[in-house]
Amino acid sequence: MLSYIYKKLIIDLSKLTVLFLITLVILSFYHARNFNLDASSDALLLEGDKDLKYLREINERYGSRDFLVLTYSPVSSFTEKETILNLQLLKSKIEKLAWVESVITVIDVPLLKSTDDSLMDRLKNYKTLSYPEIDRERGFEEIRNSPIYKNYVISEDGKTSGIVVYLKKDERLAEYIKVKEKYFNQSLETGLSREEKKNYKSFLVEYEEYKNLYNLRNHQNISEIRDVINKYGENAKIHLGGIPMISDDMMSFIKSDIVVFGLGVFIFIVFTLWFIFRNIKWVLMPLLGCATSVIFMIGLLGFIGWKVTVISSNFIALMLILNMAMNIHITVRFLQLKKENINLSNQEVILEASKKMILPILYTVLTTICAFLSLIFSGIKPIIDFGWMMTLGLIVSLLVTFLLLPSLLNIFTSNEEIKIKDTKKSIITSSLASISKKNSILIFSTTFLILIASVVGISKLEVENSFINYFNKETEIYKGMKKIDDELGGTTPLDIILKFPKKNTKKKDDDEFSEWDEDNDSGEDKSKYWFTRDKMDRILKVHDYLDSLPEIGKVLSFGSILRVAEDLNNKELQSLEIAVLYSKIPEEIKKEIISPYISVDEDEARINVRVKDSLENLRRNELIKKINTEINTKLGFNKDEYKLAGVLILFNNLLQSLFKSQILTLGIVMLGIFFMFFILFRNTMLSLIGIVPNFLAAFFILGIIGLIGIPLDMMTITIAAITVGIAVDNSIHYIYRFREEFKKIGNYNETVDRCHSTVGIAILNTSITIVFGFSILVLSNFLPTIYFGVFTGIAMLLAMISVLTLLPKLLIVCKPFSKEFLK
Repeated sequence: MLSYIYKKLIIDLSKLTVLFLITLVILSFYHARNFNLDASSDALLLEGDKDLKYLREINERYGSRDFLVLTYSPVSSFTEKETILNLQLLKSKIEKLAWVESVITVIDVPLLKSTDDSLMDRLKNYKTLSYPEIDRERGFEEIRNSPIYKNYVISEDGKTSGIVVYLKKDERLAEYIKVKEKYFNQSLETGLSREEKKNYKSFLVEYEEYKNLYNLRNHQNISEIRDVINKYGENAKIHLGGIPMISDDMMSFIKSDIVVFGLGVFIFIVFTLWFIFRNIKWVLMPLLGCATSVIFMIGLLGFIGWKVTVISSNFIALMLILNMAMNIHITVRFLQLKKENINLSNQEVILEASKKMILPILYTVLTTICAFLSLIFSGIKPIIDFGWMMTLGLIVSLLVTFLLLPSLLNIFTSNEEIKIKDTKKSIITSSLASISKKNSILIFSTTFLILIASVVGISKLEVENSFINYFNKETEIYKGMKKIDDELGGTTPLDIILKFPKKNTKKKDDDEFSEWDEDNDSGEDKSKYWFTRDKMDRILKVHDYLDSLPEIGKVLSFGSILRVAEDLNNKELQSLEIAVLYSKIPEEIKKEIISPYISVDEDEARINVRVKDSLENLRRNELIKKINTEINTKLGFNKDEYKLAGVLILFNNLLQSLFKSQILTLGIVMLGIFFMFFILFRNTMLSLIGIVPNFLAAFFILGIIGLIGIPLDMMTITIAAITVGIAVDNSIHYIYRFREEFKKIGNYNETVDRCHSTVGIAILNTSITIVFGFSILVLSNFLPTIYFGVFTGIAMLLAMISVLTLLPKLLIVCKPFSKEFLK
């Protein structure tokens, strides 16, 4: 029944089938307008990460805000009037941007040593470098040596200043995130009712629409501030940094990668097809198939609202590569059958070619789907999305290939004899066949050495990676982050939250509080009795410990403010003095330098540090473990008295999960592909033989990565599973053809020769196409994508060589076909 329907579609109704597909292409173009990208930070987070939930609580409690950072390195000194004037003009321009809340520069820093007034007077009537009567040299030295502002708004050498641009909070987006988190947590804890699932689904649509609007506004904001920077960049070197800028630039990278990868692979495929077939007809028909599949997929993604991230930005290139492999196999098979069966009509040859290729291509698609589906177990959202996206893309490619290409062959080829290049004399495949048959020692000893090298390399694999090194050194992201990392105290934030025991502080905790009024029982300001010397000493102890670590750049806490106050008073402040100081500090200063580090209501103190992300010997996981352990063992804190939070923790969680997902995905791929081999060939020995060459290539490429010392990241982690899934296609095509030819010939060596001169050439052509297709990814600005392209290409080359040497050798040695098979 199915074969009858298929025959009707591609032979009797081939023009109608093509017309139907053209209609779908038009619809896909319409829905492609909703095709969207996502470069937000939540696209790079682990689903359900408890540390993410805690960080959001901390950010809410301490009033964390989104901000941009400008590094400002003027031609002249910061004490020069011209430099201060330029900074004032730049600040004024930035403040006038509608989306900016406030701007802090080196000329806004309170100078407390510039007069001999009392501390309280200085706090109330502080001056800054912008004041005409101020001693700028003295003021600048105060800032350079300030425990608060050194390596924060001014570099240690005094040549670079940091300008912090705080953005107005998007209350609507914040509310959307809260609702989304509430739904997600409920789905994990108690589950959602049918009505709640429906509401959640409609909410997600609304949320994504608003995120698109937010991303558009963010792009406009970044463009605006860059225009301002360009106008004031004559007298200073200015770099822009910050998460909003990184998100926007990443979006630009994704757009660029999609266009460059797609066009690059498309152009390369044109040259490859011309080299193989030397006929414009045989170039255009496979190209139409590839283009149609990609257009369908883009339209489908737009229709269902599925966003493309930096991880999945190469899906178009991958679809073109994999689709081309299918088209080449069918086209070559059609031409070979046409040449060998001159008595068959054109339609009969089309049906026979489709019949012979449907099973091997179906199984190659299923094994590749198995590889991509294994990525959903990674727990990393963009990798999971990439797995599902490529699964859907492969299904689309399979359907289009077996509907469009045979229909086009029926319409545009005739019953006349087709002249094709003699494919029996391929020097490469003939040489590989000869090596396979005659060099057992060479093949098996090389395999053994590769296995040893793979084991050694895999043992050296690590997941330590630096976000800054994900980008090309010429990009604004890299330049800005590197400048901040080197000269302004590091880039990756880490928070240490110190928890103090809640006490009944009605009176007697500290004798100094006896001076306070007797109305402590209710309604009083808790801060009056909260600031004990014991708390301050504990904060300072942790502050100084963190400051001593070489991986840590800037450390900020209430201890920084306390040290400034003690320096001004020339003595150690006691509890009452600290409480009085806290109550007298002007609200605008308190908001900027105290509230982010103290939560009186929660009995907590926050110590914020920034890690130098570009340090070559930085080991994030070890650093986190060390801090967690030594605050307990060295500083004497109980485990429940402190907790670590921050982007460093989230990034480390992501990196550590990569290692687990690598083992899990490879294991799932191995089992899944072995199972599919067994269903296809019904032979355990043949199934084992089929997967060996491909896993050898995957393990070897992981070994190479380990030996070179390149850490695993979100892209390279997928190489092994994807390599096996794609490369195993060659094994299926070879074994399927080998079984077919062996039944006719009955001799293993002769069958090897036959297969290498037929399907071996198709494998060679598709593999070269895939290798060079992946090499297009080196044009990306995102280093993990470049690594993914290079190493997957190398792995595919190794897999091809392995399939055309080791696989036939294993077939000759193991002889998996019984005598009954030949009957």
